[in-house]
Amino acid sequence: MTRTRETDRSELYKGIEAIADDLRGSVDGWDFKQYVLGFLFYRYISERLRDEINKKEIEGGAEETFDYKDLSDEEVEFEPEDDEVSVKEDIVKSYGFFIKPSHLFHNVVERAGETDDLNVELREIFDSIIESSIGTPSEDNLKGLFDDIDTNSTKLGGTVAERNKRLVDILNGINSIGFGDYGERKIDLFGDAYEHLMAMYAKNAGRSGGEYFTPQEVSELLTKSIIKRTYKSKQGL
Repeated sequence: MTRTRETDRSELYKGIEAIADDLRGSVDGWDFKQYVLGFLFYRYISERLRDEINKKEIEGGAEETFDYKDLSDEEVEFEPEDDEVSVKEDIVKSYGFFIKPSHLFHNVVERAGETDDLNVELREIFDSIIESSIGTPSEDNLKGLFDDIDTNSTKLGGTVAERNKRLVDILNGINSIGFGDYGERKIDLFGDAYEHLMAMYAKNAGRSGGEYFTPQEVSELLTKSIIKRTYKSKQGL
């Protein structure tokens, strides 16, 4: 099926509304917006990083079946005894941040339902992404991006089990949204998501949305700036 701006936007909106239905009555509109945007961004940078590494490795001679998500954390974080650069250091140098294989969105979603301390793990993942960018050109772009996601908030539930269940629901909901091929997508993922979430929040709050709404042109410009600068490397990636 040919992707169009309308079909991409419709799929995104349906995914957001499905998550809202799952969380209805437990997370208010403003907090809901922060969770959705934060997890969308986490999935986006995770999958972009994975795709870029896979492409680079296969072009460099690795087998076509190579997939960064299948590597162990140990081999990626292994520090060579000589002057060679570790895989982790090379990734940070090339992309401005680092996500180890077990922390990739895909792998976290796969095991989320069986992870008793998911709330703690997600917080550690977000913190580690930010920490890995310190000292790189991406530091200012990533700083604070996950601050509004409180994975241990009582708004998610009164017990850890309840919070983790809702976090699993959010992860699965974000995972169900069809991103499509990055080069073929016709929408500004975050600008459109932000606009739709603001409209939903304003409607539920009985407002026009003007107090909370940022025009899409502004959010799109900010998002493109973050993504472009985050993925800038010496090769122009």
